[in-house]
Amino acid sequence: MHGGLLYTAIQPIKSVYRHKKSYIYCNQAVFCDIISVVHKSKSEDTAMNIRKAKAADIDAIEKIYDDIHTAEESGEQTTGWIRGVYPVRATAEAGLRRGDLYVMEDGGRLLGSAMINDIQVDVYKDGKWEYEAADDEVCVLHTLVISPCAKGRGCGRAFLKFYEDHALQHGCHELRIDTNERNTVARAMYKKHGYKEIGIVPTVFNGIPDVMLVMLEKRI
Repeated sequence: MHGGLLYTAIQPIKSVYRHKKSYIYCNQAVFCDIISVVHKSKSEDTAMNIRKAKAADIDAIEKIYDDIHTAEESGEQTTGWIRGVYPVRATAEAGLRRGDLYVMEDGGRLLGSAMINDIQVDVYKDGKWEYEAADDEVCVLHTLVISPCAKGRGCGRAFLKFYEDHALQHGCHELRIDTNERNTVARAMYKKHGYKEIGIVPTVFNGIPDVMLVMLEKRI
C-alpha cells in the first residue's frame, strides 16, 4: 500500500484549524486515536473527525476508491492506480483486520481514509534514507484517499497532521511515505509539509506493473 493522495484538486487552503485530541482504550491491547479537526471559513463551520475504522465503513471507503478510479479514467487526476487492481475493497478490509485503518468523517459522511502502521514496503530497503531508525521507530502512511466531493477542504493536510501526532504518541520520530512518480499533486503536498524525496525506484506495486515509486521521509 502507499500513501498516494488521491484527488488532484485537493489544495491547502488558508483556514484556521484547531486540533483537539482525546484517547480511549477499545480493549486491553488496542489503543484508539480520535482527533477532532475544526475547519472555520467565512461561509461555514465544519467539524471533521478522524477515528479508527469500523466494519460499517468499508462500503463508503470502497465508494471513495471507485470515485478516484473514475476520476483517473476520465483524466481528471493522475494517481497511477488501476481499478480492480489497487486500491480495492480488499485493501480496506485488510487494514480493518490489522486495526490500522482510519477514516475521516463529517456529520457521519466519510470523506477519506488511510492506513497508519510500521509496515515498510519491500523496496524501502533500497532507499537512501537520511535517518537511520529501527523498525519500531518508523511510522508509515499508506493509501491516503480523499473523496473528490471533499475538494478544497484541507482534508489531506488534516490527515497528515493526524498521522504525525499518531506517530509521536507511539514514540515514532521517523515518518516514511511513498507515492507514484506520476502523482505530482501528492508529491507537491508532501514536500510542502516537510517530507523529502529520498529516491525513486522501479517496482511492481500491489499488482500494478512498471511503477516508479517515490519514497519520502520526515523527521519529527
